[in-house]
Amino acid sequence: MSKKLVLMDHDGAIDDFLSLILLMTMTEIEPLAVVVTPADCYIDAAVSVSRKILDLMGRNKIPVAKSTVRGLNPFPPGFRRDCTIIDNFPILNESDRLKTPLVEVSGQELIVEQLQTAPEPVTLMVTGPLTTVAQAIALKPEIADRIAEIVWMGGALTVGGNVQKVFALEHDGTAEWNVFWDAIAAKQIWDTKIPITLCPLDLTNDVPVTAEFIRTLAKQRRYLLSDLVGLCYALAIPQDYYCWDILATAYLARPELYQTLEQETDIITTGASQGRTILKAGGRKIKVMTQVDKPEFYAYLLQQFASD
Repeated sequence: MSKKLVLMDHDGAIDDFLSLILLMTMTEIEPLAVVVTPADCYIDAAVSVSRKILDLMGRNKIPVAKSTVRGLNPFPPGFRRDCTIIDNFPILNESDRLKTPLVEVSGQELIVEQLQTAPEPVTLMVTGPLTTVAQAIALKPEIADRIAEIVWMGGALTVGGNVQKVFALEHDGTAEWNVFWDAIAAKQIWDTKIPITLCPLDLTNDVPVTAEFIRTLAKQRRYLLSDLVGLCYALAIPQDYYCWDILATAYLARPELYQTLEQETDIITTGASQGRTILKAGGRKIKVMTQVDKPEFYAYLLQQFASD
């Protein structure tokens, strides 16, 4: 059975890097490339961390590209700083030279190239906004037919969003940040026929990074990846933290742990609710992750991170 071809597009926050690490442990998939979108990060640091992770994991043949898109509603600077700290972790800086290539083309151009040359349709694993994917399709609309599926961490269908009023004074708090960053791009993807599987806040709100999980992870820090993942999670300890991107990413290898439901949806692009993802009769049909076997999910993460 051939491996699933996957291209990752992330935006450089803690959980994005954890998702990248997890993806690289999956024997079920063949990663083609990594694109970094300049949303919840500072782009140069986020690209640097991505390349260092790939170097550390012996995956230095996988190209990395820097997207040049911009969002309508930038993430606050305080949200974006974690990548600059991770970039200085000693565990990622033992070597003086990066081997993982940073390609000269933009992230959106690399998506085009990868989709055009892949031997079969490619799954896009997106843990940031959809802007880079939308821009790639705008460059070459025919590549939409080369996308097998978009698996996306984004949206909030029946729960409140995580866009706080202190950071968006004219917003009503109903949107999730990955959509809010560029709701127009999300709507552009919704208007395509590309299959979409969504991991929304409705599910991630029920899957926190628990103290028990962190303690168990600490007990296996003799493994290189567990040590690195533990360091990343240490940055998140002062806040309530959930398995956002990593929950969406695990679906690629362990879909049997999830329950999904086809739902009709839409994206609000203007006004106080811009970026809100809604249920709408007659709207765009997507597959939504609704439940996950939490004990098995946590066990899967610990298993995958028990590696050098």
